[in-house]
Amino acid sequence: MADPGTDFGRKPFEARPFQVMAKPNGPRCNLNCTYCYYLEKEALYPATKSFRMDEAVLERFIRDYIAGQDRLGGSDIEFTWQGGEPTLLGLDFFRRAVALEEKHRPAGKTIRNSLQTNGTLLDADWIGFLKEHGFLVGLSLDGPQALHDRYRIDRREQPSFDRVMRALALLRDNQVEFNVLTVVHRHNARQPRAVYRFLKEAGVTFIQFIPAVERVRDVAPAGAAPPARGEIAAMVTPWSVLPEDYGDFLCQVFDEWISRDVGRTFVQLFDVQVGLWAGAPAQLCWFAETCGQCLALEHNGDLYACDHYVDPEYRIGNIMHAPIAELAGSAVQARFGQDKLDTLPRCCRQCEYRFACNGGCPKNRFVPTPDGGAGLNYFCASHRQFFAHAAPYLKAMAALIHRGRSAADIMEVVRHQQLPAARAGVGRNDPCPCGSGKKFKKCCGNAPSPRAALVSNRSSD
Repeated sequence: MADPGTDFGRKPFEARPFQVMAKPNGPRCNLNCTYCYYLEKEALYPATKSFRMDEAVLERFIRDYIAGQDRLGGSDIEFTWQGGEPTLLGLDFFRRAVALEEKHRPAGKTIRNSLQTNGTLLDADWIGFLKEHGFLVGLSLDGPQALHDRYRIDRREQPSFDRVMRALALLRDNQVEFNVLTVVHRHNARQPRAVYRFLKEAGVTFIQFIPAVERVRDVAPAGAAPPARGEIAAMVTPWSVLPEDYGDFLCQVFDEWISRDVGRTFVQLFDVQVGLWAGAPAQLCWFAETCGQCLALEHNGDLYACDHYVDPEYRIGNIMHAPIAELAGSAVQARFGQDKLDTLPRCCRQCEYRFACNGGCPKNRFVPTPDGGAGLNYFCASHRQFFAHAAPYLKAMAALIHRGRSAADIMEVVRHQQLPAARAGVGRNDPCPCGSGKKFKKCCGNAPSPRAALVSNRSSD
């Protein structure tokens, strides 16, 4: 019998691009974050005492994933390690993973790794390993201490902020490439500028904002009127961000970013939207027309359709019984991805912002539509508010890109729009109203006139 781990010809399947979030420690974590949706996945494996991925599953995953990615072409093969908390496995596990990657690496290919962590276990040895092997580290941090510790506590109900900040300093000071994942929840959503400025001041240059939402019940059946504000709040947990707060959060952070941080601080959602408004494909599954290309691998080799659909009905197989590329390219997985488009409500199909949203992530489509249908995204109002607010700037950045210019040139346009108001009633030695922390005379008060800027821009076209 052919080895099922290497025989890609056993069954016909479509070779489509795919990625896998590997969870080698399953849902096990040393924190007990209130909003975590993954800790409860232990219930899927009630007889399991150890969630540690064993050697056979680890090697099968690495070997077959490399083979599947090699088949798709490209020079880089990227592994993503998540959890739970993957650092609970210890350094030896990841030393073995790196050795297996090198063992199975085809000539001419580059292997890259990313690790999502709460950071509480990182120390000098971890930092040395991560730097030596070029890991990209995603660090979870929800803003200033009071906002971070609101929900990110350990199993003894102790705060985690100080430990996370130590990890951030280790990563930053040792030049380990990292980004920050900030969960936008009910409380930090109401302090957008404080969160954004805190992250920047901590030396963070790459930020992912992930809105927390956990549905608890339906408000109305299909055919009913859209829920009112109070009913929306009743649909979700107390820590879930409310749509109007999330919309305000995005708009206020965008205003800070568009004024002085384009090309300096990279906010994933904003960068993805600039690309979409410029006509590029979505680089984030939330906003893609279809999905199904980012799967989740559990500790025992079970492969699920998506990280947010780790449930029995979305288990598509086990990598010890079929090649991972075959499972990722199966008709079942293709159907899962296509369902995002096929179930898109009529109001979304007719929306002027469909190209930038495509109905959002299907897991959040649980609100009645304005015409009494089903399947509107919980964050529809948030995204519409943001798109309407940011549209002039997103269009302008798209135009700059199409003219061969940098999207960061938008900051000069914004700066000159703000100058008349900024100059009114502000003394030369007063703090600049743009929030830079500099004196007005050293910042916006020293900027050239809008007319001079326009001449300068024309001459550089």
